[in-house]
Amino acid sequence: MTLTKLLRPCAITLLLSGLQAATPPDYKGKPFGDSQHKSGPAVIPGRLQCALYDLGGEAVAYHDTETINKGSGELNRTNGHCEAGVPESICYFRDKEGADISYTKAQADFNHPNFFVPPKMQLYLGWTNDGEWVNYTVDVKKAGTYQIVALYGKLPTTLKFEVNHKPAGECKLPLDTGDYHIWNKAACGQITFPDAGVQLLTLHYNQGNNLAYFDFEQ
Repeated sequence: MTLTKLLRPCAITLLLSGLQAATPPDYKGKPFGDSQHKSGPAVIPGRLQCALYDLGGEAVAYHDTETINKGSGELNRTNGHCEAGVPESICYFRDKEGADISYTKAQADFNHPNFFVPPKMQLYLGWTNDGEWVNYTVDVKKAGTYQIVALYGKLPTTLKFEVNHKPAGECKLPLDTGDYHIWNKAACGQITFPDAGVQLLTLHYNQGNNLAYFDFEQ
């Protein structure tokens, strides 16, 4: 047997061990990016900002029960809701898309005690309804099971996650904060990424929350 034949099985083993996950071949969405957000897919372990769901529009990157963005495209265009000193890129973030987005405001989020004080001008998904979802292209650096930590407001709902269209984990928000603008940050569940690499993460949610971000901690 030649040296080439002896090495071939080892080479094949190394090649297979280096294979990584990818987004489903029929997925048409793309990682979000604009002049302020240039880092590409969210990295896991790390933080996933809820408002930075993929580009691609309704039924591709997200599903929302209304076509108007109730925050950036409606509320924040009324008097006083684009607060002084807040750039328009925050006030009207993704205002032409159907998923509903706003940001933490002095008049709503910082004029009372919070279980956890959110960052100023923190973008979040709001006006959530049953059956809505958003997609994120993520870059998983290490396969495995991760703890999910959520920054959220209002009801103790259960959020579900899929990886490449397969159930992967859930987040049971632990308490009713009492108001959409009273914020809490807490561990809420686990998710398993079977493989490393760039792949598709889907968040399914129902009525009753403002959702700012998720930390995935291995």
